[in-house]
Amino acid sequence: MAKQRLQPTAQGKTIHMVVATADGEVFEHPDLLMAGMNGMTLCRPLDEELIPLPEGSRLFTLPQTPPVGFDQRQNRFVTAERLPRRWGGEKIEAVCAFMAPAFTRTLLPAAAYGKDRETLPLWAYTAVGWCLEEERFYVAAQKVDRNVQWQPERFDDREVAPGVEKILAQYPDNRLLDQLSRCALDYHCFAAKNLFLGRWEAPLPTSPVCNSRCLGCLSYQAEENECCPSSQERLTFVPTVEELCQTAVPHLEQAENAIVSFGQGCEGDPILQADTICEAVRAMRQQTSRGTINFNSNASLPDKVVKLAEAGIDSIRVSLNSLREPFYNAYYRPRGYAFADVLESIRLAKQNGLFVMLNYLVFPGITDQPAEVEALLKVIDNRQVDLIQMRNLCLDPLMYLQAMPQGEPGMGMKAMLDHVKQQVPAIQYGYFNRTRENFYPPGYETDWPLD
Repeated sequence: MAKQRLQPTAQGKTIHMVVATADGEVFEHPDLLMAGMNGMTLCRPLDEELIPLPEGSRLFTLPQTPPVGFDQRQNRFVTAERLPRRWGGEKIEAVCAFMAPAFTRTLLPAAAYGKDRETLPLWAYTAVGWCLEEERFYVAAQKVDRNVQWQPERFDDREVAPGVEKILAQYPDNRLLDQLSRCALDYHCFAAKNLFLGRWEAPLPTSPVCNSRCLGCLSYQAEENECCPSSQERLTFVPTVEELCQTAVPHLEQAENAIVSFGQGCEGDPILQADTICEAVRAMRQQTSRGTINFNSNASLPDKVVKLAEAGIDSIRVSLNSLREPFYNAYYRPRGYAFADVLESIRLAKQNGLFVMLNYLVFPGITDQPAEVEALLKVIDNRQVDLIQMRNLCLDPLMYLQAMPQGEPGMGMKAMLDHVKQQVPAIQYGYFNRTRENFYPPGYETDWPLD
């Protein structure tokens, strides 16, 4: 087992803490260096945990949350509620980055997460600093996918709108296409935009219900959790087989690198509509053998996974935040299924010939705990899993950590990634779903870290 990270290590670059004033002006702190958090443990970022801020990332302030930096003169961490007097003494807030797709964070923003603040919305918060020598931002993150199709500059609404008009005119009574037009233009869903641009991976939301009650659900939050509202409205109907085929078949037949995926952010879990989906998949495959059909799910019903594989899906992506049952239950809060059912679904999916991915909702301080790493290795070491999508979990850090059981200190996310790859060279890291042609790219067993 890789060693736990017990002491912070000084870094070679001079990277200062980044702060913001009340009016949103962002700049480096004159005295304090960048710090991060692994869980709620303060630390200094290691050199190997930092990369330049990727294009397409965004900076956010943490309202009512003072930043924490490292005072090199006093050799200690300091909470800074105001700027130094020589800089005006103005009140300041912590700053974080929201990472562009394909990058997994390694540390949380170092901040004083107190009680007297609003719960943060559903974003993934990443530690950020400013490098004086290079005059650019650095973030605590690692690149885990080379796919450039999801870069934000590739999604221009001026190109999407004509596609929406054209397809809705062709199928004016298709409720699913109408839903996806809202996803593309109102919620700016990249996958929905792809559908109307006629390329890459397109979504097939199918289920208005779910058998999990995830803390960080993007499409439904209970009334008691109004402080953390959903970012989009959930689908309200089950599409017909005809509606699904009208949406999917033209895309499968014509799109470049064509993928259609059940299980989207605007729905519950598609496994609850497995019978309809099986019928739709069989109908799709009667019309075309081209493209990849993927199924994103909590995989809570093993018998349905087998039926989906028999119907003709190519891959499955199983969503979970942990391979330890208490941690899984604390986040997913399952209804009518058990964690053991998820593990059985993974086994059956591979047994039935599917390309199996984990939609691993990772969180520094939880995902890198030694017990979690051991639990992950037990699942992937027998070739049940082909790829781990290292997805940043979108939730207020304090809210998530307070919901989790007590655990041991983490070893660091970069150390965790390295250790898992060393133990199971065949495992692939990624961030996105893949076409059948790219399930096993050349050199994947030694291809880490990514450049």
